[in-house]
Amino acid sequence: AGTAIEWYDYFLYGSAAALVFPKVFFDDLGTTAGTLTSLATFGVAFFFRPLGGLVFGHFGDRLSRKQALVTTLLIMGLSTFAIGLLPTVGQVGVLAPVLLILLRMFQGIGLGGEWGGAALLIVESAPAERRGLYASACQLGVPAGQLASAGLVTLFSLLPEDQFLSWGWRIPFLFSAVLVTFGLYLRTRLPEPPEFQALKDAQQRPKLPIAEVLRHAKKPTVLLIFVQAAATIGYYLFTVYSLSYVESDLGKPKSWALTGVLVGAALLLVAMPLYAALSDRIGRRPVYFGGTLFIAVFAIPFFWMLDTGNRYLIPLAIILALVFGYGPTGALNSVLYAEQYPTRYRYTGASVSYQMSSVVAGAPAPLVAAALVSATGSSLAVSWYVIGAAVVSLICIAALTETHRTQLTME
Repeated sequence: AGTAIEWYDYFLYGSAAALVFPKVFFDDLGTTAGTLTSLATFGVAFFFRPLGGLVFGHFGDRLSRKQALVTTLLIMGLSTFAIGLLPTVGQVGVLAPVLLILLRMFQGIGLGGEWGGAALLIVESAPAERRGLYASACQLGVPAGQLASAGLVTLFSLLPEDQFLSWGWRIPFLFSAVLVTFGLYLRTRLPEPPEFQALKDAQQRPKLPIAEVLRHAKKPTVLLIFVQAAATIGYYLFTVYSLSYVESDLGKPKSWALTGVLVGAALLLVAMPLYAALSDRIGRRPVYFGGTLFIAVFAIPFFWMLDTGNRYLIPLAIILALVFGYGPTGALNSVLYAEQYPTRYRYTGASVSYQMSSVVAGAPAPLVAAALVSATGSSLAVSWYVIGAAVVSLICIAALTETHRTQLTME
C-alpha cells in the first residue's frame, strides 16, 4: 500500500509533465520547447533517486528498515501535495518552474529510499520457496500507483480545458495528503523483518554499507545497473512519452493513450504475481529474459500501431507493451535485486544499483524520444533506441547469478 502511494505521487507528475505543465509552467517557451522542458523536469527526479537510495540505504542498514520507510513516504507525500499548491508562471514568473523542479528533486530523493526498503521488508520476511511471489506485492505498487494517478488525471481531464488547466489538475496532487495519512498509519505499525532483526541482535550492522557494497559486490552492482535498461526505457515511453506523442505529434485525443495506460496497469495487477510465481519455479533469469526480449521485438510494432492514429490500436499497443514487456521484468525487480546482496548491506546495495539504473535509462528516456522524433520526423529512431537498450539488458541478464533457489545470507 505504501509503495502504491509513492508511485502514485511519482507517476502523477509524469502525466502532468506530458499534458499540463507545458501549458501551465512553460507556456512561454512554445509548444515543442515547452513539452521538451517539461519532460526534462520529469527526468530531474531520476538524478536524485540514487542520493535517496544511498542516504536511506545507509539509514536502513545501520538503524531501521521501518523508520526509513516512514520517512520516505513523508518526503514524497508532502512534495506532491505542495506541487498542487504551486502558482503558475503567469502569476509569479520564473519562480514557478524553479519551485516545481525543487519539489521534483525531493520526490526523487523520497522514491530513491522507498523502493529498496519496501522490497527488503518483504523479501526478508518471505518463505524462501515463494520469495518471488511475495516480493511481487511490492512491485504491484507500480501499476497500482500508475492506475490511480492516470485514472484521476483522466477523470479531471474531462473538464473543459480552461478549468482543467486552472484548477482541475491540482486535485489529484492535493489528494496525495489523504493517501499519505493512510500510508503512515500502516507503516508505523510494521515490525522489522526477521532477517534484519537477527542482524541487529548479533551486533553485526556495518559502519559504512556503501563501502562494503563496493568492496564485495562490484560485479552484481554493475550488472544490476544495466539489467533493466530496456524495461525502464520502455516503461516510461509506454506510460509517459506516449501521452505527449499521441496528443502533440499525432493530434489525437490524449484519452486514447490514457485508456491504454489504465487498462494495461489494471491487467498488470493480475499478470505480475503470475510472472513472479513462475520465477519461483523456473528461475528469475528466464522470466526476466522473456520480458526483455518482447520489448525488443515489439519496439517497432509499438510505434507503428500508434502511428496508425487508430483509436483502438493506440491503447492496444500500450496494453501489450505493459503486460508482456514490462510485466515479466517489473514483477521481478524487488526479488532480483534483493537476492544479489547479503542482509548486512542489502538495503544500500539494492537501492543504489536500482536507482542508478533509473539515471542511466529512465531519466533521459522521454526527452531522448521527443528529441529523436523532432530531429528525424519519424518514430523509427525511438524504436532502435529501445532495441539497443534491450541488447544491453539481455547481456546483463545472462551474466547474473541465478538466485531463486538460494538462501539469503547475513554477510
